[in-house]
Amino acid sequence: MTVSISTPQLHAEISELGAELVRLQDEQGRNLLWDGNPSFWTGRSPLLFPIVGGVRNDRIRVNGTEYMLPRHGFARTSRFTLVASEPSACRFRLVSDGATLERYPFPFRLDVSYALEGATLTITASVANPGSSAMPVSFGFHPAFRWPLPYGAPRDTHEIVFERPEAAPIRRPVNGLISRVEEPTPVQGRKLTLRDSLFEKDALVFDRLDSRSVVYGASGGGSIRVDFPGMPHLGIWTKPGAGFICIEPWQGHADPEDFDDEMSAKPGIVLIAPNETRSFAMSMSLDHPGRA
Repeated sequence: MTVSISTPQLHAEISELGAELVRLQDEQGRNLLWDGNPSFWTGRSPLLFPIVGGVRNDRIRVNGTEYMLPRHGFARTSRFTLVASEPSACRFRLVSDGATLERYPFPFRLDVSYALEGATLTITASVANPGSSAMPVSFGFHPAFRWPLPYGAPRDTHEIVFERPEAAPIRRPVNGLISRVEEPTPVQGRKLTLRDSLFEKDALVFDRLDSRSVVYGASGGGSIRVDFPGMPHLGIWTKPGAGFICIEPWQGHADPEDFDDEMSAKPGIVLIAPNETRSFAMSMSLDHPGRA
């Protein structure tokens, strides 16, 4: 099942499977989101919870006990329940059960809201802890935008412009974990010129990020602004030759390759106290030639 929401400027469709955004179109029906072509990658905009990336041996450790937890967690493969729907907004819910507790031993309630206002789509994930102990959590967004965007600019003219200069080194995934080896940033000042060779060694991981927004697109060819005010990390990824670029705001990231400790000590983890809620949000705003 999918739910559709619309404004005159944008149309979005969200699936109950993973509460995943599966379609985003402008007012002329042009697709802004990747179509999930299995030749490259079946995802479109999965939600990453309760971890981002991988953990050592696909196991987390909680109070000395290990639990199997797959890469990016289980929210993206879980069936959510639709709890609210309006013409331009909807909300889905996932609640812990016996199956989740076997992999992640914490009761939780995850509400994911989608809201359209004009040419902006905002996604808010609220994680509530109804349990009696602090709950360690990471959360990530993983939208895959068309590369090139459907406004006529050539693929090799597309770029990502950061809110601020990004001079700090980046890291790369290594066997699903994060390398301790740093690489010089490929960002020149505020600009990252997109090319396939950037991703021959997998994703770019910005774990010392200064920006909280970026603009993706091409000069004269339209752009999408991605804002993530409370998210301190960012991944950028594609498969060389594919027709998408993922711009991924994260709270947390994969285990560092030498990490071997309790989940609560994992870099990027936040602890949600009993009976409290933590929200994570991002928005994407469309601007294309001819828009008033």
